[in-house]
Order: sequence, then C-alpha cells, then structure tokens
Amino acid sequence: MARPLTDYRVISMDCYGTLIDWETGIWEAFQPMFDVNSEPPSRGETLVAFAELESAQEAATPAMLYPDILRNVHEQLANRFDLEATESLHDRFGESVQNWPAFPDATQALRRLQKHYKLAILSNVDRTSFAASNEKLEVDFDVIYTAEDVGAYKPADANFDYLLTGLGDLGYSPSKDILHVAQSLFHDHGPAERFGIDRVWIDRQRLSDGGAWGATARLDHIPPVDFTYFTMAEFADAVDASSRGDS
Repeated sequence: MARPLTDYRVISMDCYGTLIDWETGIWEAFQPMFDVNSEPPSRGETLVAFAELESAQEAATPAMLYPDILRNVHEQLANRFDLEATESLHDRFGESVQNWPAFPDATQALRRLQKHYKLAILSNVDRTSFAASNEKLEVDFDVIYTAEDVGAYKPADANFDYLLTGLGDLGYSPSKDILHVAQSLFHDHGPAERFGIDRVWIDRQRLSDGGAWGATARLDHIPPVDFTYFTMAEFADAVDASSRGDS
C-alpha cells in the first residue's frame, strides 16, 4: 500500500518531459531544417527517431555536453531522412534547449509543492541549458544535479548513485524521505525502480491510457510506480489533499 504523499521530505524530479515541454521544443527546433526540405518526416516519425538517436548518442558519449548531443542527433536525423541541412542548422538545434517551453502547470505546481518538500532536480542536460530552463520555471530548487555533474546520462545507474549520495550527505534517507517524480519511464522510472526509490509517474503522454511514447525511448514493460498523475497540477492537488488529511 502506498504511503501518504506527505510522509516524504524531499522530491527528486526530472525536468524535461516533466516540467519542460521538450516534445514541443524538439519539434519546433527541427522546423528550420524541415522548412528547407520538401518532404520532412511527420511529428510522430521525428520524435520516435529523436528518442532512438538521442539515447544511443548519450550512451556512446556519456561525457559529451548536451548541446553537442543535440547537434549530433540533428545531423544523424538529417542523414536518416535524407534531408538537406547545414552546419549552422545543426548548431542552432544544439542550442535550442533555451527555447523549449515550460508546461503551463509547472511553475504553480512547483510553488505549491515547495510548501511541503525540499525540491531536487536530476536533469539529463548540462548546467547552462538547465539554467535557461530554470528561468522559465521561476522556482529556486534546493538541489540541482545535471548530467554534466555526473558525467553520464540517465538511465545510467551513475546518475541515481549521484542523486542518492548527494541527498544522503544532506541527511535524507532513500528508503524514507525521497520521492522521485518524472514523466519518463525509460530515463527515470526504470533506474529508480532498481534503486528502490518510491516513485510518482507524471504520465503526460498518457501511456497508461494508450498514448504514444513520443520522444522517449521505449521499454518492453511499464515499471510499477507508487502514484500516477497526468499533470504536475494533479500531483500538487493530491499532495495538498494529503496534507489536509482528505481521504
């Protein structure tokens, strides 16, 4: 049986796909290349290809900074779909994280959650890219860990080792205090399950209701989670209800 949400002291969370609408950001960032090609791939084809290429690039070059990951993915996708592209278009896509929008519910949900928890970020980007996204979220996180800090990308175990070591040094127990909140089953819930961390699935893609995997690499099965909500606002509502003692 799941514990009350307010039993936890700290929320660790993913950013992209959970707080930042990376699928919209990715799709819009491909448009400059698509605009100069007569038969670009569809949104669905683009996101599926992105998921495959990004995860493979991150696994192959774990120390590479995220803008360079994106630049390589853009070039590889152009080659896959036989699209015309230039070095400047590859570079532009590499720097596109700063333009990716926040989900409309993210900031207010985070501010509500801050009343109950410390907030920690475990993000799969570099520090500079996350700083640009953090300006859109307008929230001061208590702890920020990025792939640049770790030298690896989720779903590598190193990222969750880094998270739990850092939070442990601050006095938080993985088994008692930490609740991990994320959209991505591939990047977050799979490894978090291996580490025995309680989990909230922000199922923005509605995979539990037959939705598409989009820009997230597929898993053969959906890992079990402790709580599921479709938005951060729904999660914040549930936390507030738990705090009031509502059933």
